[in-house]
Amino acid sequence: MILSYRKIVISKFGAPEVLKLIEEEHLPEPKRGEVRIKILVTSASFTDTLLRKGLYPEIRKKVPFSPGYDLVGIVDKCGDGASKFIVGKRVTALTIIGAYSEYICLNEVDLIEVPDGLDSSEVVSLILSYMTAYQMMHRIAKVQAGQSILVHGAGGAVGTALLQLSRLLDLKVFGTGSKSKKTLINSFGAIYIDYQSEDFVERVKSLAGEVDAVFDSIGGDYFQRSYKVLKPNGFLVAYGFQKAILGKGSILEIISGFIKLKLLNLLPNKKTVLFYSITAVRKKHPEWFIEDMIILMNLLKDGKIKPVIYRKMPLTEAVEAHKMLDQSKVEGKIILIVNNE
Repeated sequence: MILSYRKIVISKFGAPEVLKLIEEEHLPEPKRGEVRIKILVTSASFTDTLLRKGLYPEIRKKVPFSPGYDLVGIVDKCGDGASKFIVGKRVTALTIIGAYSEYICLNEVDLIEVPDGLDSSEVVSLILSYMTAYQMMHRIAKVQAGQSILVHGAGGAVGTALLQLSRLLDLKVFGTGSKSKKTLINSFGAIYIDYQSEDFVERVKSLAGEVDAVFDSIGGDYFQRSYKVLKPNGFLVAYGFQKAILGKGSILEIISGFIKLKLLNLLPNKKTVLFYSITAVRKKHPEWFIEDMIILMNLLKDGKIKPVIYRKMPLTEAVEAHKMLDQSKVEGKIILIVNNE
């Protein structure tokens, strides 16, 4: 009988080494309406590195706490009043924090059943990265078949998801990235742009004139430059501030980025500028999250999408995973194996 369990916590805000493995003496007990989940897999994402640095604007939580934005696991115990899932059922969830742990208790209304036959590592790749990509494309920018888009950071987890989903709509896609990610970006049919040696504004204008949508996770001066390549009625969807974070990084720089986006929306034209937050969208439209996750799992089941998994690592190697993320070495997704199925 298992009594104790392990988890990774952020001991203080800072470098990857602040992630510490600790052991809790007793398993968490589900409250009314909750279930306890034995976590099989979670992922190490860029968002987790923001949490680790204390730079994630939507979470202002005191340390120590466990990061971990997503999970796939097995229902281990049901609390009073929890009747949606039976013990042994495989489920997935967007946790935001807490998934770097062997066990967690969550409200059953926040869980989605995982169909038999799907790989847990591929399913967990859908929750944050593909959900972000899908909702930005279909719920926010409402991209239509045959249109053109520009994807910044196209070799990352969300970037590769955007490239794969774009192929289903036969879009013309431009993707910026480092030289090391050129082959990956080109493999999805996108036109590669080296952000270090090429001006993406000039390149896009020379090849397409303007695009219908830009998906920008970089921030800083990229927002204004991305805005320049938009068609009238086009969408600039921002979803990150990597330039600020990978530099010295501060909350003030992130706030400055939000202000820049607001100012761009005041310009007298028909272009739309929005910041996408998966947590804000789920809070406002919880039904979208369930609907869109079912769509994505069906696409995965039908072989129409296949997440790019860079590496699978045990949870105990979370520090190394975060080092790779900080160095922008990752192509696609890092999966952390927590428990065996």
